[in-house]
Amino acid sequence: MNTSLKSFNTFGIQANAKRITVVESVNELAGAWADAISNKQPAMILGEGSNVLFLSDFDGTVIVNRIKGIEVTEQDDAWLLHIGAGENWHQLVEKTLQRGIPGLENLALIPGCAGSAPIQNIGAYGVEIKQVCQYVDCIDLNSGQALRLDSEQCQFGYRESIFKRADYKHYAIVAVGLRLTKAWQPVLTYGSLTQLDPKTVSAQKIFDCVCEMRRSKLPDPKVNGNAGSFFKNPVIATEQAQALFAHYSNVPHYLQPDGQVKLAAGWLIDQCQLKGYRMGGAAVHRQQALVIINEDNASSEDIVALAHYIRQQVGNKFNVWLEPEVRFIGTNQEVNALEAIA
Repeated sequence: MNTSLKSFNTFGIQANAKRITVVESVNELAGAWADAISNKQPAMILGEGSNVLFLSDFDGTVIVNRIKGIEVTEQDDAWLLHIGAGENWHQLVEKTLQRGIPGLENLALIPGCAGSAPIQNIGAYGVEIKQVCQYVDCIDLNSGQALRLDSEQCQFGYRESIFKRADYKHYAIVAVGLRLTKAWQPVLTYGSLTQLDPKTVSAQKIFDCVCEMRRSKLPDPKVNGNAGSFFKNPVIATEQAQALFAHYSNVPHYLQPDGQVKLAAGWLIDQCQLKGYRMGGAAVHRQQALVIINEDNASSEDIVALAHYIRQQVGNKFNVWLEPEVRFIGTNQEVNALEAIA
């Protein structure tokens, strides 16, 4: 039985689990979890492993969620999508556009499964999943009970949701419900999207533009293992932002609805001249400083050490302290990523 996790995480980190089981239904998922618990083993559920770093071997069962299915219900004013948690996210974006359903085009080429999208409240180029998420279907792994959380109950924040809280770790996402309005409006606030004409642009054109931008800046995990953006873009108070702008007037920034200011973590890292900086087999990507890559058989220790160094350099220069977006998995459970690199 293959117990290597290397092909189940896009960082390409060599780690092992006691058992790996791939499930294609809710019953199989619940059964695999119950088996692990009855054997007094830790268990975790994995999608495509595109946002995790295994710090060590996992001393239990890794359940790979491959629950598929895309159901579309058309209403007068919107399309309602019910999506199995194991569906590939980018392929979902492609399929909706092929069916003439816009709304997800800004989220093209985000790696991972649909079930992971609400956990992170994935977002890119001005759009977050919370804007279109209607509900998330889960099962309580302790009781086997099915439940549906609406968007408000998910408590979405910037790269945050209720599913990251410790008391929700035993909830497994099995499906996601999206509502895509027919009153579509293009979102053209970031990057080369700002050059497009909002009066004539199509969702397909935005999709193509987003794919081009991402491919030009982000490394292919099949070539250099990575987990996409390693750090969150920091959100700071207005007063701190004004003090920062007094010293660095050209800081890219985005005003938030609550008055706070979001900064571009990649720019902060780049200003520390860290592109290409390497520790062991891990390196800062040369085109996008926000990405740490597995350049040469990196260990998890290499990646953690490099992340710590980046955080210190940015913190010392700007007094802005970055937090990991990637989730860290220890011997028997997820661990606090910020504490691991602090």
